[in-house]
Amino acid sequence: MIKGIHHISMKCATEEEYSKVKEFYITLLGLKICRAWPSGIMIDTGNGFIEVFTNAQGEHRLGAIRHIAFLTDDVDGTVEKVRKAGYEVIVEPNDRVIGSDPEYPIRMAFCIGPLGEQIEFFCERKER
Repeated sequence: MIKGIHHISMKCATEEEYSKVKEFYITLLGLKICRAWPSGIMIDTGNGFIEVFTNAQGEHRLGAIRHIAFLTDDVDGTVEKVRKAGYEVIVEPNDRVIGSDPEYPIRMAFCIGPLGEQIEFFCERKER
């Protein structure tokens, strides 16, 4: 029986990429390392983990999994912090209503992370 998502995994090809990943996820976003080993780390997101390996080869490509979405209470503040750190914001903070039943009001934005991954900052809005 599936209980949830345990982790997503990323691989760095260089020490520079590894340093950028740690700077982005740990220093900038404030996530914590929960374990480390010679070829990687596991970062706690609060309800799952990001596993980062240092042994990748070749080019990074966007695959079938389109993005990582982080739940936050402050989409705008998080985006400003990311922008000030030099990361590209590809979708500015905006409000949307997902046309589901029941409707799902959200606030969201996207940036490009240190390995070229798409990252969404997502907030569930209360109905008015």
